[in-house]
Amino acid sequence: MNAMIAVMKKELLDLFRDRKTVAISLLMGPLLFPALILGLGKLASNRVSTQLEKPLELPVIGAEHAPNLVHWLSGRNIVIQPAPTNPEGEIAAQNVEVILVIPKDYPEKWRSSEPAPVEIWHDSSRDDARIPVERVSNLLENYGRSTGALRLLSRGVSPSATQAVVVERKDLATPESRIGQALAFLPYLLILSGFLGGAYLVIDATAGERERQSLEPLLATPAARGMIMSGKILAACAFGMLTLLLTLLSFKAAFMLAPSLGIKLSLSWLQIAQMLLVLVPIVLIGTGLLTVIAAGAKSVKEAQSYMSILMMLPILPTVILMVNPMKNALWQFAVPFLAQNQMILKIVRSETIGANEWAVYLACGFGLGAVLWLIAARRYHNEKLAVSA
Repeated sequence: MNAMIAVMKKELLDLFRDRKTVAISLLMGPLLFPALILGLGKLASNRVSTQLEKPLELPVIGAEHAPNLVHWLSGRNIVIQPAPTNPEGEIAAQNVEVILVIPKDYPEKWRSSEPAPVEIWHDSSRDDARIPVERVSNLLENYGRSTGALRLLSRGVSPSATQAVVVERKDLATPESRIGQALAFLPYLLILSGFLGGAYLVIDATAGERERQSLEPLLATPAARGMIMSGKILAACAFGMLTLLLTLLSFKAAFMLAPSLGIKLSLSWLQIAQMLLVLVPIVLIGTGLLTVIAAGAKSVKEAQSYMSILMMLPILPTVILMVNPMKNALWQFAVPFLAQNQMILKIVRSETIGANEWAVYLACGFGLGAVLWLIAARRYHNEKLAVSA
């Protein structure tokens, strides 16, 4: 045990001597991640408010066929524009977001009290056109409903006679769950930070020492190789947890400033403590896996080449849930990365996490970490470990 603590202290002292690397590791994530979330939130909020409030320029083809409709739209923050010569080309070139087309048979249908056709031309693959298209579509629906009601009244029929069923929606989403929806990609940032938080120390303490030929003298000491490996893993876990703690504290500080930017985001101290507990197993898993990989690498460059592949692992659950949303099930809390994603989302949404969910998560998380720890210990007993490239 004393040997393990001694190795842990040695690795941490060696790491903190490189002040520039430590500063980048400890400050880059805590400063970059909250700024990224607040910046994206502010941009999205400004974009939505701007597109909803500013006058919408709407080119109309066949405006002469429906002068009343065009006049009605003009009074609702719509700026009518003349028809473009090449409407498809203008939309493809992103010069125009939406075009209203009024066919020639519109007047005839209108006068005969039949449904008068109109067309909305747009490119559904462009996300920036979604809000303008919804604005035009909603206005046309309102115009159709109000005109239809007036037609019924002129014939002595109550407009409510056509409404056999009145649908009312009751949104049961809590403010906390809405915040959780806005922070859907927060789990990925935290999982990635915990998973790779001790990466530099692990690579330097294993592949780096092999490359510098300083690992062989360390292994030649009377200390058991398992204790040496455990000390290195503990040092990496300690540094990874420090990085996570600073990241969560920076999120807390950033979210305290969020209301001044018009963004409603918040994290309580209890949520921060729960997320820190949730991320402990992923720090252990990431450190153990990196130790196993780095123990087989003959140089720092070779060990770093695996980082691009490992960085893809935490993003897989986020991508899968975006493409194929799933209801919470107990088995999900036993799957690495998916379990952390689900746990963090439940914490952010202020949902209750059951005792069985905590039990499955902690047992599987620490169990996998222990397995990787044992595999790393086996790698350290390999005599080829001390052989440099």
